[in-house]
Amino acid sequence: MSEALTIRCIVVDDEHLSVKLIADYIRKTPGLELVLETTHVQEALPLIQTGAADLIFLDIQMPEMTGFQFMQIAGDRCKVIFTTAYSQYAVDSYDYNAVDYLLKPITFERFLAAVKKARSWVSRENRPAAQKDHLFIKTAYRIQKVDLNDIYYLEGLRDYIAVHLQSSRILTLESMKNMEEILPAGQFIRIHKSYIINKNKIDFLSRGKVIVNGAYLPIGDTYKERFQQLIGI
Repeated sequence: MSEALTIRCIVVDDEHLSVKLIADYIRKTPGLELVLETTHVQEALPLIQTGAADLIFLDIQMPEMTGFQFMQIAGDRCKVIFTTAYSQYAVDSYDYNAVDYLLKPITFERFLAAVKKARSWVSRENRPAAQKDHLFIKTAYRIQKVDLNDIYYLEGLRDYIAVHLQSSRILTLESMKNMEEILPAGQFIRIHKSYIINKNKIDFLSRGKVIVNGAYLPIGDTYKERFQQLIGI
C-alpha cells in the first residue's frame, strides 16, 4: 500500500490502560490516524456506520457488549483487529473476517505486524482491481492455470479449498483469506466464512442464500450488508 493512504483507526477496550497503549502505538506509527479511543463500545458505532474509520482495534470481553456482538451490528464496514487476553476466542474471530488477533500484553512489534496485514487489506479495497483474466492454482501434483470466468465459487473445507467450475472442482491447500486477496474484488465476493462467489455466476437469491450453478450457498450475517452493497440491492 502506498504510504500516502492513511488508515483511520478506532480503539475500543473497557480497560483504560489497554486503550492508552494501542492509542500510543497508533500515534507513533506513520500512515495511521487515531479518530477515536474509548472504553465505551457503543461510542464507536456511529463512526463505523458513517464510514469514518477503516480499522478498529476491538476488545472481546466488555461489559456493554462483546466485541463479537459489536461486529454483528457493525457488519463489514471496516476491518477489525481483535485485542484480548483470552486465546480461546481466536477461532471464532475469523467468523468476523478479522485481520488479526492480538493477545495481551501486546508488544509494539506484534502491533506493527498486525498493521502490516491491515495495510494490505485496506490497500486492496482502495486500488483498482487488477486487470487479469486467470490465475494459477497449486494442487497436490501440479500448478494449474484457471480462467477467472470459469470459476463459479470457492468453498472452504477443513484442510483445503474446493474451486468449483461448471462441472468439476479443483482442490488446493490455499487459505480462503489468501484467495480473497488474490481474486479481483470487483468480480469475486465473500458471502460467508466458507464461500467466495463469482458475482457474474449468480443465478438468483432466495431466503438468505445465493444460488450459483444450482448450489444453494448461505450468506453469513457478517457479510450480508457488504454483499448487498456490491450487487446493488
